[in-house]
Order: sequence, then C-alpha cells, then structure tokens
Amino acid sequence: MDLEIGQRVQVRRLRDRVDKKLAARLGETAVIQDFKVLDGQNIGALVSFESDEFTTWFFEDELRPVAD
Repeated sequence: MDLEIGQRVQVRRLRDRVDKKLAARLGETAVIQDFKVLDGQNIGALVSFESDEFTTWFFEDELRPVAD
C-alpha cells in the first residue's frame, strides 16, 4: 500500500488487542504525520485523529486511504 504523509486514512482493523479507548477509534478518520520502522520488517504510520488531535501509530495494513 502506498501511503503518504498528509494523507487522510481510516482505521479499518486492529491487529492486536488494544485498550477500549483505542479500539473505539476503529472507523475514524486520521491524517498521516510520519512513518517509523516497528520491528525491522514492518512500517508503522503515525497518525493524528481529526476529532481531537490524538496521535498514535498503526501498521499500514490497519489503515485504508480516504478519498477527499
């Protein structure tokens, strides 16, 4: 998947178990702020949610681009 900084994305799934506050973000829209190497193989996208500017990271396969 080709994601870019500044692109709007939607959280489409969660790979791992997370706390309820983060799980509630499923389906929300966010903006990609940066990328980081997570474990030497996978790339994570650091995203900021539009609703409250909360920032966290997701694996690329957990996100899908949102058409403007």
